[in-house]
Amino acid sequence: MKRLRGFASDNNASVHPDIIQALINANEGHAVGYGDDVVTERTRLLFKEVFGESVEPFFVYNGTGANVISIQALARTFNAVVCARTAHINVDECGAPEKISGCKLLPIDTDNGKITVEQIGAFMHGFGFEHHAQPKLISITQVTELGTVYTIEEIRKIADYVHGLGLYLHMDGARLANAAAALECSLADVSFNAGVDVLSFGGTKNGLMFGEAVVFANAELAENVKYIRKQSTQLHSKLRYTSAQFEALLSNELWLKNAKHANEMAQLLAGEVWEIEGIEITQPVDSNGVFAIVPKAIIPKLQEEFFFYVWDEARSEVRWMTSFDTTKEDIQEFVAVLKKAMAE
Repeated sequence: MKRLRGFASDNNASVHPDIIQALINANEGHAVGYGDDVVTERTRLLFKEVFGESVEPFFVYNGTGANVISIQALARTFNAVVCARTAHINVDECGAPEKISGCKLLPIDTDNGKITVEQIGAFMHGFGFEHHAQPKLISITQVTELGTVYTIEEIRKIADYVHGLGLYLHMDGARLANAAAALECSLADVSFNAGVDVLSFGGTKNGLMFGEAVVFANAELAENVKYIRKQSTQLHSKLRYTSAQFEALLSNELWLKNAKHANEMAQLLAGEVWEIEGIEITQPVDSNGVFAIVPKAIIPKLQEEFFFYVWDEARSEVRWMTSFDTTKEDIQEFVAVLKKAMAE
């Protein structure tokens, strides 16, 4: 019988008890809607404490909405966005970024999910040519879709190059907390201090019930975002419930505790799997994802008990994600089933 807990996605995890309590605390009486409430204002100020005084945060429903708003704010319909071919905006958002923003995505092939200045440079041409979509935004994902982490130096190098051309740098930070935990740095150091212009900051993969944030480096970049958010159907009427969750996440370093635990569980899983003959881990385990090639025949057997996704059918590569509520017992039970399947 399939266990309720598995390794498919950190989106499948439960909601952290502190987040539940924050929602309960916010559920007192009436409050002005659409963000004109005291909880949202407190949380806005908390974002400035964590990410820098100049930043401007906007709370939205989901990650796709955060990415779409980021693109719309900094690009026009004749612009192009350069990203990794594996990027969420290119693979997993049903074409929403292109449909809603009108911008063309220019994907880069990559073996590890990360893109480089040299690869970006291949697309930096056709400026001023009316037959060519004009590059305006470079989008990087932190943590990447392959579980790898950009170093601060790598981000800064991209940012300096992009800004030198008059372009902007977007970061899809659905798992930014996991990256900061892995790098042992602050959320600001791995984003705005490294040159990011706009950040999609994830919450649901790190213990929230719902909600993400779009954070701009300064108010000038965010000038029209309140209108863009409304047009994009991402303005929550009872916004205090989204804000309250982020207030709890950023207080007492809950974001770090959750992310650090998820990362540690991935390291534990990788360590156990590494010693099983016939299984090949394909990517560095930088954060909370383990990518591995396993015999195709055993995948259905494993999925009968633990839910997870096949990442690359042709290579028989799977993805195992850990989360803040993954336990050592979860790892031990899964590894036992895996070893048994490999031995049969």
